[in-house]
Amino acid sequence: MWQVAAPRMITCVLALATLTLGACTSAPSLSGGSPRLSGTAGGPGGAGSPSPSLAALTADAYKGELGTRHDALSDAIKSVASARGLKSLRERVGKAEEKMLGAAEELAALQPPAEVRAQHDAYVTSMRDLAAGLGGATGKVGSDLCTSSAVLTDVRGALGALDEAGETLQEAGGYPADVVSVKAAGKKTRRLGNGHYLRKSGLGGRSSLQIHNGTRRDAVVNVMRGKSKVISVYVRKKSKFKIPGMRDGTYRIYFTHGVDWDGKSRAFTRDCSFSRFQKSVKFKTTYTSTQILWHDWRITLHSISGGNARTSQVDPDDFPG
Repeated sequence: MWQVAAPRMITCVLALATLTLGACTSAPSLSGGSPRLSGTAGGPGGAGSPSPSLAALTADAYKGELGTRHDALSDAIKSVASARGLKSLRERVGKAEEKMLGAAEELAALQPPAEVRAQHDAYVTSMRDLAAGLGGATGKVGSDLCTSSAVLTDVRGALGALDEAGETLQEAGGYPADVVSVKAAGKKTRRLGNGHYLRKSGLGGRSSLQIHNGTRRDAVVNVMRGKSKVISVYVRKKSKFKIPGMRDGTYRIYFTHGVDWDGKSRAFTRDCSFSRFQKSVKFKTTYTSTQILWHDWRITLHSISGGNARTSQVDPDDFPG
């Protein structure tokens, strides 16, 4: 597998063959008021049929109904925004969907004060829309959506509509309907410069590690020595970068591909994948009376003909970030 390139250098080529992972209806109310009969008995068409009519809640009673749900709904949304790790994010998005839809159905069964009927209906509709959006986002977490900010961006329209509807209902009479306290940014495509170091330590040797990212997505490559991350470097799509000064030792190499690098979460927000090389790479310097020999390695983050190193997918929560 190794090839001698020159008297002073032994070159080891590690070629990677990688896999790029690439209308609800409200339930009838069972509370409030007394049933009344309408219609005229004995007229054309036969006897009149009963038509129940519900008495509207008082303002205080309606505030109480909204208040009992306010904190739970607000906390569910904030929980999505604060999720760290894809497993946690997926679970929180699913729970937020359940809470939002359940509250919407419960509120739809109420008869609000007549003066806020329109605002109430708009509030319930926006809650259902957000629940539907969260349901769609749940299936995309871990592939299309990779961070909490990406999920919020994905449901931005529905989240904004609920925020507006809640504020409108609240302004109509001090009703506690302002359950949205987070902001969703628009879709972005942020990138670092090719060869930008996110972490740089343990250099000073003679060897080098050249990285070729021939894929259609940017990548971050993490070089691990034992359990310590010594190098983390950003390599843009269709680009190469060489890390000079690698010290002697055995290293494991992990890499993640994706779109839109979020510096705060130190992760790609969309279209992400996580992998590692199954084999370690070893750098070794040999001194003789007349020569100094060392190893250089070259890796590719895309599939190539004749590739001799395998990669494995990594659980995102186990990826060294």
